[in-house]
Amino acid sequence: MRLSILMLAVLLLPAAAMALDDADRLAISAAALDYGEGWYQGDSARMERALHPDLVKRMIYTDPTTKGSQLHHMDAPTLIELTSKGGGSSVPGAVGTSQVEILDVFENAAVVKVSGPEWVDYLHLAQWNGQWLIINVLWEFAPEHRQKFQTRNRSHDEESDK
Repeated sequence: MRLSILMLAVLLLPAAAMALDDADRLAISAAALDYGEGWYQGDSARMERALHPDLVKRMIYTDPTTKGSQLHHMDAPTLIELTSKGGGSSVPGAVGTSQVEILDVFENAAVVKVSGPEWVDYLHLAQWNGQWLIINVLWEFAPEHRQKFQTRNRSHDEESDK
């Protein structure tokens, strides 16, 4: 009998660790939506509200010329600036399509998946001074949008070499 109770306690422990009150769930979702929808609305204030100042956003892609992996990254100021210049606002029908899925929460850390019409982002959020903020992002373009990025990035690299 004691073994059954112990096993039940062990099985229920992860559920207790993931217990999340409604306020935190709403705050995490709001930060993720500020990020995703802020991009598609070109709303830099919304984007900035979601990001920790030390955010790092990364994507691994395969260089079509060398076939080697490349690491593309940006920081919070760059992401906010790109958003202020319109972000994804030129994507038809994109506003209101970001899907948020909270994958895991423990104490002051959360992992969230945000899916948009062009990409999937995995966000690490932390509760920072009482506010849920995005600290890290690992993202991927949807296959039909990857070529656009690789072409744009290659031309940017060629300009940097001049």
